[in-house]
Amino acid sequence: MSWTLTTLNVNGLRSAVRKGFTQWRPREKCDVLCMQELRMQTEQMEKDHLPPRGWDSVRMQAEKKGYSGVSSWSRLPVLESGTGIGLDWADNEGRTCWMVVDTPEMGPVRVVSVYIPSGSSGDLRQSMKDEFLEHMLSVTKTWLKSGIPTVICGDFNIAHKEIDIHNPKSNKKSSGFLPHEREWMDRLLAQGWVDVFRACNPELQVYSWWSNRGRARELDRGWRLDYQIATPDLAARAEKAWIRRDAGLSDHAPVSVRYA
Repeated sequence: MSWTLTTLNVNGLRSAVRKGFTQWRPREKCDVLCMQELRMQTEQMEKDHLPPRGWDSVRMQAEKKGYSGVSSWSRLPVLESGTGIGLDWADNEGRTCWMVVDTPEMGPVRVVSVYIPSGSSGDLRQSMKDEFLEHMLSVTKTWLKSGIPTVICGDFNIAHKEIDIHNPKSNKKSSGFLPHEREWMDRLLAQGWVDVFRACNPELQVYSWWSNRGRARELDRGWRLDYQIATPDLAARAEKAWIRRDAGLSDHAPVSVRYA
């Protein structure tokens, strides 16, 4: 029996709902849904912003209103859940939450929803992003050592390889494709993690984010910024991985993997 995990940066959950999120979710038939950039506080949430009846969830909001925020919804039984990565300023920005779900074949699997900061607004945010990345490497080592099959889902704000970006030559000095950011991805995978989409689609050039400037989406001039990075035991169970470019809910596209 298989189960499907989907991750999506909604770029504002209220906006995504207005664009058809409530109708899209049941059609996508995911069993676990990770979301980033909710941009909502608890008191702002209405029925369409909450998981459907019978689903469990975990959410971490930013202290700053209208900013960041992550969540995970699951129709599979949730055994544990929590928030934060242990880095104070990042936790105040609501960038990480996790749950352990009871999957049909493997039993407990840790699912992490993460929204890695962008560095595109300037040197300060880039330095904060770099701090987050270094801190995260220590956390990912701990998750690996725990022995629990784990998948890290979300918007990494990094295009790893040249195949993951429309115009690599002109973006070599752009945040999100800087050499040290791409090297960080190499270091993460060297720990033993697997980029599940790329493992399932070694040669496929497809993107998960497009700029709102110009005609980037229409011309498919995008970046692959959204990932499911899994421990080898879980990655080996991936039957199919896909990016649904036509979902139309956000400037990002949902990334899904079916695990057996």
